[in-house]
Amino acid sequence: MGTLRYAASRLLQALGLVLAVVVLNFVLVHAAPGDPVETIAGASGGMSPELMAQLRAQYGLDRSLPVQLGVYLGKVVQGDLGYSYFFNLPVTSMIAERVPATLLLVLSSVLLAFFAGTALGVLSSRKPNGWLSQFITVLSLVGFAAPVFWLGIMLVILLASVFPILPVAGMRSIDSAGGGLKDVLDVAHHLVLPTLTLSLVYLAQYSRLARSSMLDVLGSDFIRTARAKGLADRVVLYKHALRNALLPVVTVLGLQFGNVLAGAILVETVFNWPGLGRLAFESVLRRDYPTILGVLLFSSIVVVVMNQLTDLCYRFIDPRIKAS
Repeated sequence: MGTLRYAASRLLQALGLVLAVVVLNFVLVHAAPGDPVETIAGASGGMSPELMAQLRAQYGLDRSLPVQLGVYLGKVVQGDLGYSYFFNLPVTSMIAERVPATLLLVLSSVLLAFFAGTALGVLSSRKPNGWLSQFITVLSLVGFAAPVFWLGIMLVILLASVFPILPVAGMRSIDSAGGGLKDVLDVAHHLVLPTLTLSLVYLAQYSRLARSSMLDVLGSDFIRTARAKGLADRVVLYKHALRNALLPVVTVLGLQFGNVLAGAILVETVFNWPGLGRLAFESVLRRDYPTILGVLLFSSIVVVVMNQLTDLCYRFIDPRIKAS
């Protein structure tokens, strides 16, 4: 099967999966307890029954659930995610405004966790019983056991209170004018604490996985053959062993991207980071159905795309892997 045909088949599978996720999200969100119109009435200090009925009719909430689902799917196909009940703004524009902040946080956390975790795992596998390997193992166990919110609080106390070198919350300083190198450095400065908090747990997992995978590969026959041929240790380690050991790590990277995206909700709330996580959290509290469904749809598409890219990466990391 050629690469284009393989990519086309995976694209069709991805579209079917996204459609199933959209339907499931819609049913689950509407099955949850709570009424958005009652929430709006409570936030506005009260509302007459006639006005509440008028709002339900305006939002289409007075129709049966299958009819609402059909209308929603028709709009999604046209790229229309509806309007927020509370902000009266297009959901697409609200998501587009928050996406850069979330992608910046998630990508920086994933890249830091992947590269630093893999490097620590490879370093630990070179001398499995050495003091450095034991030290990295202990750090990994701490990273596994520590909850994200606890790590965030500890980092805030250490790096923003005891040693006040990093800002506690927000994406920019209050006096930031926006734009230019100064603004980029200001955002990077605010990004350090959320990125460290979100990446440390996954860094520990990648470190443990890379260490275990490298130890398995280093005990293989082809590695002993490569060493018997007199190849340098550096060539055997990084050219032959690491490439094969990366496959399970890349698999976990693709599968965990969704977990990192979900973890961003907590981190964005703790650090007041203006991303999709905070928008989703606030929308759930307000029963803002269009915004919740829009955020879930965008997150689902990102996760599906990352899984498809992970599958495609296999063909480049290990040429022996071919699609059947």
